Amino acid sequence: MSSAEPQPMEFAPSGPLTGAARVPGDKSISHRALMISAMAAGRSRIEGLLTGEDVMSTAAALRAMGVGIRAEAAGAWEVDGVGAGALLEPGAPLDMGNSGTSARLLMGLVASHPIAATFTGDASLSRRPMARVVRPLRRIGAEFLGRSGDRLPLTIRGASPALPLVHRMEVASAQVKSALLLAGLNTPGVTEVIEPVPTRDHSERMLKLFGAPLEAAAGAGGERRIRLTGQAELRPQQLRVPGDISSAAFLIVAALIVPGSDLRIEDVGVNPLRTGLIDQLRRMGGNIDLTDPREVGGEPVADIRVRHSRLRGIDVPQEAAPSMIDEFPIFFIAAAFAEGATRTSGLAELRVKESDRIAAMAEGLRAVGVNAAEQPDGLTIEGSGGAPLPGGGSIDPRLDHRIAMSFAVAGLHARRPIEVADMSPVETSFPHFVATLGTLLQG
Repeated sequence: MSSAEPQPMEFAPSGPLTGAARVPGDKSISHRALMISAMAAGRSRIEGLLTGEDVMSTAAALRAMGVGIRAEAAGAWEVDGVGAGALLEPGAPLDMGNSGTSARLLMGLVASHPIAATFTGDASLSRRPMARVVRPLRRIGAEFLGRSGDRLPLTIRGASPALPLVHRMEVASAQVKSALLLAGLNTPGVTEVIEPVPTRDHSERMLKLFGAPLEAAAGAGGERRIRLTGQAELRPQQLRVPGDISSAAFLIVAALIVPGSDLRIEDVGVNPLRTGLIDQLRRMGGNIDLTDPREVGGEPVADIRVRHSRLRGIDVPQEAAPSMIDEFPIFFIAAAFAEGATRTSGLAELRVKESDRIAAMAEGLRAVGVNAAEQPDGLTIEGSGGAPLPGGGSIDPRLDHRIAMSFAVAGLHARRPIEVADMSPVETSFPHFVATLGTLLQG
């Protein structure tokens, strides 16, 4: 977990961002690589695993349930999977830190095992509702005992045997979908998830790679149906996790807004269900090229070249939200430098992330001189037309790594330095963020 002592830091203009950079391994894929490797019978090897605090919370929880996980000297990780159905009951509560992904996906794993586990987390995670994943897991037979709103600490007793489920998603959520598919691994029969709006498909891709009998097909009206036949034996794999597009997003926007920047970000995952930010920044006039496209471990990968661009405000369609939901905080920073107004809506999910990201970003933007109007499900932002922001003041990131990094980027093109009152939450996803910025700003 992050240090109890806040780590304040100021960010100010230091020239253009130039050269090449790499970002940490994809957080979403790293979580899933550990969990699905744990459900395989035998030893898997993972290269490029993100070692931020969120993913390490997943690793610690799996170890507590009998899975062997260790780092090699060369930086790769080995996972001795126990196979679906063989998780052990942990002897102590499982601390999820600040990781909602760890909590929701691991609840799915436990839900179809004959064990009980208590999930805890930090103050931020303990405020986040878990009902949207708890409700469908109750339908497979799992029992839950927790605070009002199904908040942490939360105890789950898995079903044995679990019941196969057909679940139509009410709200687009890759975490809920993945939790149900992970529960389905140890459930007899077919688990089916129906998505009216497709969400990131890392779980489906990785389950197929490990040999799970999974089918995904488009249905009527653009909906997507995923069917998993449970109690199949997964085969161990050799994996490489690509760079995280959500981490690259901060460098992409920094290069777009700082005059003279010309940056290449290498080996980034560009799953088409994750590249909504790039699509919308291009609509704004952003000069962004994907080069050397290739496939790594079932995931599309490319290098990303970004050059300083004059951005213009746009209306972001609601259907774009699932493909860039984690990137909206830094997208709001891009909008603050655009010419004219940028309008977003359909983002109610942002109010129950690591923080209320709509409120936090609106408050922070106004504090640094940006006209930002808050709606229940989005923001309207009047941009500077490319001019530096007034800056100044101190931003409270509310224990949210993406809020902290977003305002760090804003400070790179501001008249007065912008202070982020606590940069320690960044350890959850991009441990070397400040050092990476420093290297790029030096050319």
